[in-house]
Amino acid sequence: MIDIRPFRAIRYSKKAGHIVDLVTQPYDKIDSSLQQTYYEKSFYNYCRLILPLESNKYASAQERILDWLKKGILLKDEKPSMFVSRQEFQIDGKKFTRIGLIAALRLYQYSENTVFPHEVTYKEPKTDRINMLESVQKDLEPVFFVYSDPEKLTIKFFSKIMNNIPIIDFKDSIGIKHTLWKISDPKYIELITNILKEKILVIADGHHRYESALTYRDIKQKKGTWTKDSAFNFHMSYLVPVEEEGLIVLPTHRALKEFSLTPTRLNKLKEYFDLQLIDPTAKSLETFLKAHSQKHVFCVYDGKKAYGLLLKNPKEVSKLINANCPPEECLLDVTILRDIVFKQVLGIGKMKMHKDILYVESTIDALEKVNNGDAKLAFLVNPVDPKVVWRIAQKKLRLPEKSTDFYPKPCSGLMMMDISSDEKL
Repeated sequence: MIDIRPFRAIRYSKKAGHIVDLVTQPYDKIDSSLQQTYYEKSFYNYCRLILPLESNKYASAQERILDWLKKGILLKDEKPSMFVSRQEFQIDGKKFTRIGLIAALRLYQYSENTVFPHEVTYKEPKTDRINMLESVQKDLEPVFFVYSDPEKLTIKFFSKIMNNIPIIDFKDSIGIKHTLWKISDPKYIELITNILKEKILVIADGHHRYESALTYRDIKQKKGTWTKDSAFNFHMSYLVPVEEEGLIVLPTHRALKEFSLTPTRLNKLKEYFDLQLIDPTAKSLETFLKAHSQKHVFCVYDGKKAYGLLLKNPKEVSKLINANCPPEECLLDVTILRDIVFKQVLGIGKMKMHKDILYVESTIDALEKVNNGDAKLAFLVNPVDPKVVWRIAQKKLRLPEKSTDFYPKPCSGLMMMDISSDEKL
């Protein structure tokens, strides 16, 4: 049973300026160039909190929050609320809408079988977020969850709330339209709480944030007095039904920095895959992937040639991935790429992000990484179906890192949640 609650959100006031100049992508989507762009947009841009340029970034974030609260740049709501968030966006000219609920979610250990992860995590990003939590004592960004709502009860509830006047309505710098409605009426809060209480949740995005929050909670509980209502027992969360038509996952391509496609490796690939020579253009590669989306398929580009790879024998390959894992659960393109192509064919062990492997969102960018000499090989993949993610996570299986790219990400800067020691929910 999940426990969600309203919270007194801390949000930008009109003093801060136009919301478009304040909000950002999540911190882990911000590279150095985008970081500089955000800094130039506004003195109060949210990047200055989630990813400060200063070397003492945790102290800088804390000082800014205190200063902005004192000056009225940030204001804390008087009433605890939940929020309905709608994002409208386009992909390849097609329009999509994704709607979800923002609320405080009680933190659960994975062993409680209430919250399930779907990707592996790493120590370094978690340490970074724990340090930030300890410094600012605020949830600066939500964790993104999905749940199942076959009867569409929450979707109907969202529609009812969206008949009211929104508190925020704007289009961001990359063309995504964001609209936000506040829910403060106790009867509506009770209604949505009861609808969701029997659900289970799968983390779509924010694994490192969630696990960091668990660690922070445990630290706080050991240090002092607390109650079950202490805010640090919860995390600001964004909850979306897996049946939502706008729940889109984009592919994340892989670019290898040090491994080339030698004749020996090419012959080794032919043991597992049927290879087809393809025009080395983004359009041709994307067309090939889409045309074979019901099969296990990849494309590889080495700077001169591009090949389409179609798996020959799924049953035999599934034995090499994990003998104890059912093929219907584990025989996914991202695991085949990791365990067969990278490990068996290329002979690659564990790879470090940025040093050995780059994760790239668009096909064009993946090809450019090779053409510019930033990588030697680019492997292109199809996206993972969100319903597959939902199913796998509940079986306590985890996909390789960066297997999913839920698009768009929740907007950072719409609100934060106070989790200081004296804050209660």
